[in-house]
Amino acid sequence: MNPFKKAYCRIFQQVMHAAIPVLPYRKPTILNNMNELAAMLKNKEIGTVLLVTDKGITSYGLTKDLENALARNNIRCVIFDETVPNPTTFTIEKCAALYNSTGCQALIGFGGGSSMDCAKAAGVRIAKPNVPFIRMKGILKVLRPIPLLIAIPTTAGTGSETTVAAIVTDSETRHKYQISDFPLIPRYAVLDPKVTVSLPPHLTASTGMDALTHAVEAYIGNSTTHESRRDAIKAVRLIFKYIRTAYADGNNLKARRKMLHASFYAGSAFTKSYVGYVHCVAHSLGGKYNTPHGLANAVLLPFVLEEYGESAHRKLHELAVTVGLSTPKESDAVGARKFIDAVIRMKHDLNIPDVITGIKKEDIPGLARTAEKEGNPLYPVPKLMTAKELEKFYYTVMEK
Repeated sequence: MNPFKKAYCRIFQQVMHAAIPVLPYRKPTILNNMNELAAMLKNKEIGTVLLVTDKGITSYGLTKDLENALARNNIRCVIFDETVPNPTTFTIEKCAALYNSTGCQALIGFGGGSSMDCAKAAGVRIAKPNVPFIRMKGILKVLRPIPLLIAIPTTAGTGSETTVAAIVTDSETRHKYQISDFPLIPRYAVLDPKVTVSLPPHLTASTGMDALTHAVEAYIGNSTTHESRRDAIKAVRLIFKYIRTAYADGNNLKARRKMLHASFYAGSAFTKSYVGYVHCVAHSLGGKYNTPHGLANAVLLPFVLEEYGESAHRKLHELAVTVGLSTPKESDAVGARKFIDAVIRMKHDLNIPDVITGIKKEDIPGLARTAEKEGNPLYPVPKLMTAKELEKFYYTVMEK
């Protein structure tokens, strides 16, 4: 990388790190079930809510407990179940219009990351109805309160229930980008394992690996805090202990609950300390090919960790020690190798492939430029890379 650009990236990241103590980060209040949520809404005198989800969720009847709890408390529930994977600006506009036309007073994002992102972005549109989404791309562009936002994750992975960000896909250009600002952090997160038991094993696997990616990238970056390191370690420990059980036995409520909490801690960690190039590459693939985000992260994670090399060895060794893979007496290189190998074994135990279908060779330079633009200068990665260097990851995971 050009030394001037490298210096700019690192200075930008140091300034952002220094600002963390004065920025209004907060964690959502955790609620354990739908009755607690309904009671909270009643206490706040909320009479009508918009439930933002997708047709798969409603067809499985996963929202019935919530709808019944709301009805028992005389709270009207308007349902928007047209969320799509990688929510588009068209869908978000439609969601916000329904909120306004039905007199809603709160938003509930119910589902995976896409449903929560749709609810967050709809809140942005409600708060700033005349500002195009593209003008709010990036950080600190909303600067206005959004309606009361509650997140109910049905997957243990995205961490969207804790984060400042919503991922938006432009309906016309298919360009995928983040809107990041503190009003987007949900006020409440309902971590109810009952709504995750119907999640198929392959989604349990990819979303759990998504949470692991959040925790690891937050931990090995250069903008950690005591709190974000602590949350990342909690998440990594829980995932190593419970992901295989949740994958093999979806009805195991203890494992499901522990994975929900792992996702929450991982989301809290990367909200403060950011992610890295795994996410940059995964986001570009999602925008171009609609590749599921958790799957892309899971496939890419060990390859990117290996490429960071010595710059990540010390912190990967620390993670290896915390999950019992290594000892402090071993070298950082050995400990890091043990951790990466454990991630590879986890992938294979969960039947996650080493390739991503659909990548076209001619698209790779453009995808890499998109990834580089997202990552630099924002993400405080252990080792800075250019677009040309990022191209390697697309070639590594594309079908041969």
